[in-house]
Amino acid sequence: MILPGTSRLFGACSLLLALAACTPPEPIRIGLLAGLSDRGSDFGESVRNGVILAVEQQNQAGGINGRKIELLVRDDGQDKEKARQAAQELIAQHPDIIIGPVTSSMAAVVMPLMNQAGQIIISPTVASTDFYGKDDNLFRVNCTTREAAIQHARVLYARGSRRVGLAFDASNLPFGETWVKGFSSEFEKLGGVTSGTAGFESTASTRFSDVINRLLADRPDALIFVASTLDTARLAQQARRLAPGLPLSSSEWAASGEALSEMGGSAVEGMLMTHAYNRDDPGVAYQNFRSAFKQRFQREFGSFSLLAYDTANVVFAALQKRDKDEDMKAALLKYGPYQGVQQEIRFDANGDATRRVFFTEIHDGSLHQLK
Repeated sequence: MILPGTSRLFGACSLLLALAACTPPEPIRIGLLAGLSDRGSDFGESVRNGVILAVEQQNQAGGINGRKIELLVRDDGQDKEKARQAAQELIAQHPDIIIGPVTSSMAAVVMPLMNQAGQIIISPTVASTDFYGKDDNLFRVNCTTREAAIQHARVLYARGSRRVGLAFDASNLPFGETWVKGFSSEFEKLGGVTSGTAGFESTASTRFSDVINRLLADRPDALIFVASTLDTARLAQQARRLAPGLPLSSSEWAASGEALSEMGGSAVEGMLMTHAYNRDDPGVAYQNFRSAFKQRFQREFGSFSLLAYDTANVVFAALQKRDKDEDMKAALLKYGPYQGVQQEIRFDANGDATRRVFFTEIHDGSLHQLK
Protein backbone atom coordinates (compact mmCIF):
# COMPACT_ATOMS: atom_id res chain seq x y z
CA MET A 1 0.00 0.00 0.00
CA ILE A 2 1.42 3.39 -0.99
CA LEU A 3 0.62 6.15 1.46
CA PRO A 4 -0.84 9.39 0.08
CA GLY A 5 1.90 11.70 -1.15
CA THR A 6 4.57 8.97 -1.10
CA SER A 7 4.78 8.79 -4.87
CA ARG A 8 5.27 12.54 -5.04
CA LEU A 9 8.00 12.27 -2.40
CA PHE A 10 9.77 9.51 -4.36
CA GLY A 11 9.47 11.59 -7.50
CA ALA A 12 10.95 14.64 -5.82
CA CYS A 13 13.83 12.59 -4.41
CA SER A 14 14.48 11.02 -7.79
CA LEU A 15 14.57 14.45 -9.40
CA LEU A 16 17.04 15.74 -6.81
CA LEU A 17 19.27 12.70 -7.31
CA ALA A 18 19.15 13.16 -11.06
CA LEU A 19 20.05 16.84 -10.76
CA ALA A 20 22.91 15.98 -8.41
CA ALA A 21 24.18 13.42 -10.86
CA CYS A 22 24.10 16.03 -13.65
CA THR A 23 25.92 18.69 -11.60
CA PRO A 24 29.57 18.85 -12.66
CA PRO A 25 32.10 18.26 -9.88
CA GLU A 26 33.80 21.21 -8.26
CA PRO A 27 36.75 22.42 -10.32
CA ILE A 28 40.33 22.14 -9.14
CA ARG A 29 41.48 25.67 -8.37
CA ILE A 30 45.03 26.65 -9.19
CA GLY A 31 46.35 30.14 -8.51
CA LEU A 32 48.75 32.09 -10.69
CA LEU A 33 50.72 35.03 -9.30
CA ALA A 34 52.79 37.04 -11.78
CA GLY A 35 53.80 40.59 -12.68
CA LEU A 36 51.43 41.54 -15.49
CA SER A 37 51.38 45.35 -15.33
CA ASP A 38 54.93 46.44 -14.49
CA ARG A 39 57.79 47.54 -16.75
CA GLY A 40 58.98 43.94 -17.05
CA SER A 41 55.52 42.52 -17.66
CA ASP A 42 56.71 40.57 -20.72
CA PHE A 43 58.25 38.19 -18.15
CA GLY A 44 54.97 37.65 -16.29
CA GLU A 45 52.94 37.44 -19.49
CA SER A 46 55.29 34.78 -20.83
CA VAL A 47 54.75 32.70 -17.68
CA ARG A 48 50.98 33.26 -17.77
CA ASN A 49 50.75 32.14 -21.39
CA GLY A 50 52.67 28.93 -20.70
CA VAL A 51 50.34 28.09 -17.81
CA ILE A 52 47.22 28.95 -19.82
CA LEU A 53 48.28 26.63 -22.64
CA ALA A 54 48.86 23.75 -20.21
CA VAL A 55 45.53 24.33 -18.44
CA GLU A 56 43.59 24.47 -21.70
CA GLN A 57 45.19 21.29 -22.97
CA GLN A 58 44.52 19.47 -19.70
CA ASN A 59 40.88 20.58 -19.65
CA GLN A 60 40.43 19.48 -23.25
CA ALA A 61 41.72 16.06 -22.19
CA GLY A 62 39.08 15.81 -19.46
CA GLY A 63 40.72 17.74 -16.63
CA ILE A 64 42.09 15.88 -13.62
CA ASN A 65 40.16 12.77 -12.63
CA GLY A 66 37.06 14.22 -14.24
CA ARG A 67 37.39 17.67 -12.67
CA LYS A 68 38.10 20.76 -14.75
CA ILE A 69 40.89 23.17 -13.77
CA GLU A 70 39.99 26.74 -12.87
CA LEU A 71 42.89 29.18 -13.11
CA LEU A 72 42.81 32.11 -10.65
CA VAL A 73 45.12 34.84 -11.96
CA ARG A 74 46.42 37.74 -9.88
CA ASP A 75 48.88 40.49 -10.83
CA ASP A 76 51.62 41.37 -8.33
CA GLY A 77 52.69 44.38 -10.40
CA GLN A 78 56.27 43.80 -9.24
CA ASP A 79 55.21 45.91 -6.26
CA LYS A 80 55.40 44.87 -2.59
CA GLU A 81 51.97 46.08 -1.48
CA LYS A 82 50.22 44.88 -4.61
CA ALA A 83 51.94 41.50 -4.27
CA ARG A 84 50.80 41.10 -0.65
CA GLN A 85 47.23 41.94 -1.60
CA ALA A 86 47.28 39.58 -4.60
CA ALA A 87 48.74 36.78 -2.47
CA GLN A 88 46.12 37.25 0.24
CA GLU A 89 43.32 37.18 -2.35
CA LEU A 90 44.61 33.90 -3.74
CA ILE A 91 45.11 32.33 -0.32
CA ALA A 92 41.52 33.25 0.60
CA GLN A 93 40.23 31.15 -2.30
CA HIS A 94 42.02 28.03 -0.99
CA PRO A 95 43.58 26.84 -4.25
CA ASP A 96 45.23 23.44 -4.33
CA ILE A 97 48.47 25.21 -5.27
CA ILE A 98 49.68 28.60 -6.51
CA ILE A 99 52.04 28.89 -9.49
CA GLY A 100 54.42 31.84 -9.17
CA PRO A 101 55.64 34.38 -8.43
CA VAL A 102 57.99 34.96 -11.34
CA THR A 103 60.68 37.10 -9.66
CA SER A 104 62.79 36.47 -6.60
CA SER A 105 61.96 39.90 -5.16
CA MET A 106 58.25 39.09 -5.14
CA ALA A 107 58.95 35.65 -3.68
CA ALA A 108 60.66 37.37 -0.75
CA VAL A 109 57.50 39.42 -0.22
CA VAL A 110 54.86 36.68 -0.45
CA MET A 111 56.59 33.64 1.05
CA PRO A 112 56.01 34.67 4.69
CA LEU A 113 52.27 34.87 3.88
CA MET A 114 52.32 31.50 2.12
CA ASN A 115 54.18 29.78 4.93
CA GLN A 116 51.87 31.26 7.56
CA ALA A 117 48.78 30.09 5.64
CA GLY A 118 50.26 26.67 4.87
CA GLN A 119 49.78 27.41 1.16
CA ILE A 120 51.97 25.42 -1.24
CA ILE A 121 53.46 27.49 -4.05
CA ILE A 122 55.59 26.48 -7.04
CA SER A 123 57.61 28.93 -9.12
CA PRO A 124 58.74 28.26 -12.68
CA THR A 125 61.39 30.99 -12.58
CA VAL A 126 62.48 32.05 -9.07
CA ALA A 127 66.21 31.40 -9.03
CA SER A 128 67.86 33.30 -6.17
CA THR A 129 69.99 31.18 -3.88
CA ASP A 130 68.12 32.92 -1.02
CA PHE A 131 65.37 30.31 -1.57
CA TYR A 132 67.60 27.28 -2.05
CA GLY A 133 67.85 24.49 0.52
CA LYS A 134 64.91 25.58 2.70
CA ASP A 135 62.22 23.24 3.95
CA ASP A 136 59.29 25.60 3.38
CA ASN A 137 56.19 25.76 1.16
CA LEU A 138 58.04 26.85 -2.00
CA PHE A 139 58.93 24.49 -4.84
CA ARG A 140 61.30 25.73 -7.55
CA VAL A 141 61.56 24.38 -11.10
CA ASN A 142 64.39 26.59 -12.36
CA CYS A 143 68.13 26.37 -11.68
CA THR A 144 69.60 28.83 -9.20
CA THR A 145 71.28 32.12 -10.06
CA ARG A 146 74.56 30.55 -8.97
CA GLU A 147 74.30 27.69 -11.48
CA ALA A 148 73.43 30.01 -14.38
CA ALA A 149 76.05 32.61 -13.46
CA ILE A 150 78.83 30.02 -13.17
CA GLN A 151 78.11 28.77 -16.67
CA HIS A 152 78.03 32.33 -17.96
CA ALA A 153 81.41 33.06 -16.41
CA ARG A 154 82.94 30.00 -18.07
CA VAL A 155 81.58 30.89 -21.50
CA LEU A 156 82.79 34.51 -21.34
CA TYR A 157 86.24 33.48 -20.10
CA ALA A 158 86.55 30.90 -22.88
CA ARG A 159 85.72 33.68 -25.36
CA GLY A 160 88.62 35.79 -24.12
CA SER A 161 86.98 38.21 -21.68
CA ARG A 162 89.14 39.08 -18.66
CA ARG A 163 87.61 42.28 -17.23
CA VAL A 164 83.81 42.25 -17.04
CA GLY A 165 81.47 44.97 -15.80
CA LEU A 166 77.99 44.07 -14.56
CA ALA A 167 74.85 46.21 -14.39
CA PHE A 168 72.00 44.78 -12.31
CA ASP A 169 68.48 45.78 -11.38
CA ALA A 170 68.54 46.46 -7.65
CA SER A 171 64.72 46.40 -7.47
CA ASN A 172 65.00 42.61 -7.86
CA LEU A 173 67.95 42.37 -5.50
CA PRO A 174 67.53 38.71 -4.43
CA PHE A 175 68.07 37.73 -8.07
CA GLY A 176 70.54 40.37 -9.24
CA GLU A 177 72.84 40.36 -6.23
CA THR A 178 73.13 36.57 -6.04
CA TRP A 179 73.67 36.33 -9.83
CA VAL A 180 76.49 38.89 -9.70
CA LYS A 181 78.06 37.16 -6.71
CA GLY A 182 77.95 33.75 -8.40
CA PHE A 183 79.43 35.11 -11.63
CA SER A 184 82.22 37.08 -9.92
CA SER A 185 83.28 34.15 -7.76
CA GLU A 186 83.61 31.77 -10.70
CA PHE A 187 85.13 34.35 -13.07
CA GLU A 188 87.84 35.23 -10.58
CA LYS A 189 88.62 31.54 -10.00
CA LEU A 190 89.23 31.25 -13.74
CA GLY A 191 91.62 34.21 -13.71
CA GLY A 192 89.31 37.04 -14.72
CA VAL A 193 88.28 40.18 -12.86
CA THR A 194 84.92 41.78 -12.21
CA SER A 195 86.01 45.30 -13.07
CA GLY A 196 82.92 46.94 -11.58
CA THR A 197 79.24 46.60 -10.77
CA ALA A 198 76.42 49.13 -11.09
CA GLY A 199 73.04 48.67 -9.47
CA PHE A 200 70.06 50.70 -10.62
CA GLU A 201 66.35 51.00 -9.87
CA SER A 202 64.11 50.09 -12.79
CA THR A 203 61.98 53.15 -13.52
CA ALA A 204 60.92 55.01 -16.65
CA SER A 205 63.26 57.88 -15.66
CA THR A 206 66.40 55.80 -15.00
CA ARG A 207 69.40 57.31 -16.80
CA PHE A 208 70.96 54.23 -18.33
CA SER A 209 73.77 56.28 -19.83
CA ASP A 210 74.94 57.01 -16.26
CA VAL A 211 74.88 53.27 -15.46
CA ILE A 212 77.02 52.46 -18.50
CA ASN A 213 79.46 55.31 -17.82
CA ARG A 214 80.01 54.02 -14.27
CA LEU A 215 81.00 50.63 -15.70
CA LEU A 216 83.17 52.04 -18.50
CA ALA A 217 85.23 54.02 -15.98
CA ASP A 218 86.82 50.71 -14.91
CA ARG A 219 87.83 49.78 -18.49
CA PRO A 220 85.96 46.47 -18.92
CA ASP A 221 86.41 44.31 -22.02
CA ALA A 222 82.79 43.07 -21.82
CA LEU A 223 79.52 44.04 -20.14
CA ILE A 224 76.76 41.87 -18.64
CA PHE A 225 73.24 43.09 -17.93
CA VAL A 226 71.24 41.38 -15.20
CA ALA A 227 67.87 42.97 -15.83
CA SER A 228 64.49 42.63 -17.50
CA THR A 229 64.09 42.53 -21.27
CA LEU A 230 63.15 46.20 -21.51
CA ASP A 231 65.97 47.44 -19.29
CA THR A 232 68.51 45.17 -20.98
CA ALA A 233 67.50 46.67 -24.33
CA ARG A 234 67.91 50.20 -22.98
CA LEU A 235 71.27 49.39 -21.41
CA ALA A 236 72.45 47.90 -24.71
CA GLN A 237 71.42 51.00 -26.62
CA GLN A 238 73.51 53.21 -24.34
CA ALA A 239 76.44 50.78 -24.41
CA ARG A 240 76.49 50.79 -28.23
CA ARG A 241 76.45 54.60 -28.20
CA LEU A 242 79.22 54.99 -25.62
CA ALA A 243 81.38 51.92 -26.39
CA PRO A 244 80.35 50.57 -29.81
CA GLY A 245 82.71 47.59 -30.01
CA LEU A 246 82.29 46.19 -26.50
CA PRO A 247 80.88 42.63 -26.28
CA LEU A 248 77.53 42.50 -24.48
CA SER A 249 75.67 39.67 -22.76
CA SER A 250 72.62 39.24 -20.58
CA SER A 251 71.33 36.95 -17.87
CA GLU A 252 68.39 34.60 -18.40
CA TRP A 253 66.03 37.27 -17.01
CA ALA A 254 65.97 38.98 -20.42
CA ALA A 255 65.30 35.77 -22.36
CA SER A 256 61.73 36.52 -23.47
CA GLY A 257 61.97 34.88 -26.88
CA GLU A 258 62.41 37.42 -29.65
CA ALA A 259 61.24 40.31 -27.43
CA LEU A 260 64.79 41.45 -26.65
CA SER A 261 65.61 41.79 -30.34
CA GLU A 262 62.32 43.61 -30.94
CA MET A 263 62.98 46.11 -28.14
CA GLY A 264 66.71 46.55 -28.61
CA GLY A 265 66.97 46.56 -32.40
CA SER A 266 70.51 46.80 -33.75
CA ALA A 267 71.89 47.55 -30.27
CA VAL A 268 71.47 43.93 -29.17
CA GLU A 269 73.02 42.47 -32.33
CA GLY A 270 75.69 39.98 -31.27
CA MET A 271 74.51 39.86 -27.65
CA LEU A 272 75.06 36.60 -25.79
CA MET A 273 72.10 35.43 -23.69
CA THR A 274 71.57 32.71 -21.09
CA HIS A 275 68.33 30.74 -21.28
CA ALA A 276 66.72 27.50 -20.13
CA TYR A 277 65.89 25.40 -23.17
CA ASN A 278 67.40 23.83 -26.28
CA ARG A 279 66.19 25.83 -29.28
CA ASP A 280 67.48 23.19 -31.71
CA ASP A 281 65.70 20.24 -30.12
CA PRO A 282 64.17 18.03 -32.87
CA GLY A 283 62.16 16.01 -30.32
CA VAL A 284 58.43 15.50 -30.76
CA ALA A 285 57.48 16.92 -27.35
CA TYR A 286 59.34 20.17 -27.99
CA GLN A 287 58.06 20.56 -31.53
CA ASN A 288 54.47 19.90 -30.40
CA PHE A 289 54.78 22.48 -27.62
CA ARG A 290 56.26 25.06 -29.95
CA SER A 291 53.54 24.51 -32.55
CA ALA A 292 50.72 24.59 -29.99
CA PHE A 293 52.04 27.78 -28.38
CA LYS A 294 52.33 29.58 -31.70
CA GLN A 295 48.85 28.48 -32.75
CA ARG A 296 47.34 29.66 -29.44
CA PHE A 297 49.19 32.99 -29.04
CA GLN A 298 50.30 33.81 -32.60
CA ARG A 299 53.93 34.25 -31.58
CA GLU A 300 57.03 32.28 -30.67
CA PHE A 301 57.47 31.33 -27.02
CA GLY A 302 60.29 32.28 -24.65
CA SER A 303 62.17 30.42 -21.94
CA PHE A 304 59.66 31.45 -19.31
CA SER A 305 56.68 30.07 -21.23
CA LEU A 306 58.32 26.67 -21.50
CA LEU A 307 59.29 26.71 -17.82
CA ALA A 308 55.73 27.67 -16.88
CA TYR A 309 54.25 24.98 -19.12
CA ASP A 310 56.51 22.39 -17.51
CA THR A 311 55.57 23.65 -14.04
CA ALA A 312 51.84 23.42 -14.70
CA ASN A 313 52.19 19.87 -16.02
CA VAL A 314 54.20 18.88 -12.94
CA VAL A 315 51.29 20.14 -10.83
CA PHE A 316 48.75 18.19 -12.93
CA ALA A 317 50.75 14.97 -12.64
CA ALA A 318 50.95 15.25 -8.85
CA LEU A 319 47.24 16.12 -8.58
CA GLN A 320 46.26 13.09 -10.65
CA LYS A 321 48.26 10.70 -8.48
CA ARG A 322 47.76 12.06 -4.98
CA ASP A 323 45.47 10.32 -2.52
CA LYS A 324 42.25 11.96 -1.37
CA ASP A 325 43.64 13.36 1.88
CA GLU A 326 47.25 13.78 0.77
CA ASP A 327 48.59 17.32 0.94
CA MET A 328 50.13 18.91 -2.12
CA LYS A 329 53.65 19.16 -0.71
CA ALA A 330 53.77 15.45 0.04
CA ALA A 331 52.35 14.64 -3.39
CA LEU A 332 54.89 16.75 -5.28
CA LEU A 333 57.75 15.11 -3.41
CA LYS A 334 56.33 11.60 -3.65
CA TYR A 335 55.34 11.22 -7.30
CA GLY A 336 58.37 12.65 -9.11
CA PRO A 337 60.48 12.75 -11.12
CA TYR A 338 58.34 14.49 -13.72
CA GLN A 339 59.01 14.65 -17.44
CA GLY A 340 59.12 18.14 -18.89
CA VAL A 341 59.14 19.13 -22.55
CA GLN A 342 62.93 18.72 -22.69
CA GLN A 343 64.25 17.94 -19.23
CA GLU A 344 63.32 15.73 -16.31
CA ILE A 345 62.19 17.67 -13.24
CA ARG A 346 63.32 16.10 -10.00
CA PHE A 347 62.75 17.78 -6.63
CA ASP A 348 65.02 17.21 -3.66
CA ALA A 349 63.65 17.02 -0.11
CA ASN A 350 63.46 20.83 0.04
CA GLY A 351 61.50 21.20 -3.19
CA ASP A 352 64.47 22.44 -5.24
CA ALA A 353 65.06 21.30 -8.82
CA THR A 354 67.79 22.18 -11.29
CA ARG A 355 67.92 22.81 -15.00
CA ARG A 356 70.49 22.76 -17.77
CA VAL A 357 71.67 26.16 -19.04
CA PHE A 358 71.91 27.06 -22.74
CA PHE A 359 73.34 30.09 -24.57
CA THR A 360 72.24 31.95 -27.68
CA GLU A 361 73.47 34.92 -29.65
CA ILE A 362 71.37 37.45 -31.53
CA HIS A 363 72.24 37.69 -35.23
CA ASP A 364 70.12 39.48 -37.84
CA GLY A 365 67.36 39.87 -35.28
CA SER A 366 67.11 36.13 -34.52
CA LEU A 367 68.41 33.91 -31.74
CA HIS A 368 71.05 31.34 -32.69
CA GLN A 369 72.03 28.73 -30.14
CA LEU A 370 75.68 28.14 -29.36
CA LYS A 371 76.81 24.63 -30.22
